[in-house]
Amino acid sequence: MRWMWIDRIVELVPKERMVAIKQISLAEEHLHDHFPSTPTRRAMPVMPMSLIVEGMAQTAGVLVGHAEGFKEKVVLAKVSKAKIDRDATPGCTLRYTATIEQFTAAGASTTGIVELIEPTAKGEPKAEVIGQIDLIFSHLDQNMGGVEYPEENFVFSESFKTLMETSGIEANF
Repeated sequence: MRWMWIDRIVELVPKERMVAIKQISLAEEHLHDHFPSTPTRRAMPVMPMSLIVEGMAQTAGVLVGHAEGFKEKVVLAKVSKAKIDRDATPGCTLRYTATIEQFTAAGASTTGIVELIEPTAKGEPKAEVIGQIDLIFSHLDQNMGGVEYPEENFVFSESFKTLMETSGIEANF
């Protein structure tokens, strides 16, 4: 099973920036483990920070892969910075904005902003920047070790293709 941590791509500027969203729902099983009730405290379901980082990695990874028409197998090589200031809870939306800082044949570096969009009593959602996540990606086939990988692009699966197509973006991989 491949988990998707973004639900929709809402903006794509090729080779520059991508914006994706993730709706957080109490129906997601992992929320019940973070954090269940105890005899002294009620349940506090929050989106684990590691999954917020993964959502940004998927957003930025698709942006990097799209830059060259998904010819390369793009893998996360390094988390340069991951700072998240607030918990994300059910009913909220995460908005990931990834920007390519540098792009070479070997890979790319990206910077990302995470926003939390909360519903309000007045019906107007409130958005707040809650974090920054900077990532470095490697083009797997350009590795310096000379390791050869299968021809098929196993990184960008049918799930990513479906995500792009349902977001109105042509996916040719």
